[in-house]
Amino acid sequence: MAEALSRFARVFKQPGRYLDASEVWEPGLEIEDARDRLEEVMRRLPEGARADLGRLLERLDRELERRTLPDPVLMRESASDHWWWWRLRER
Repeated sequence: MAEALSRFARVFKQPGRYLDASEVWEPGLEIEDARDRLEEVMRRLPEGARADLGRLLERLDRELERRTLPDPVLMRESASDHWWWWRLRER
């Protein structure tokens, strides 16, 4: 979980309005993978810890949404509820 949170911290330190897609080095290291991992952790935590992590994730999600754009193609084609994969970053 700490590694996933540190990926968010590193990416959100990028200057500018939008997140830079060049931060992706290889599959498994993308911020979206980190968000998947945090979602998995949420399901396994006891209620109090889940609430604490949930509040943190709400802030991270708002920032991720603010610094990315919706991908209309993926939104139409995706059956997943992991909306963070439906967002575009600058190239």
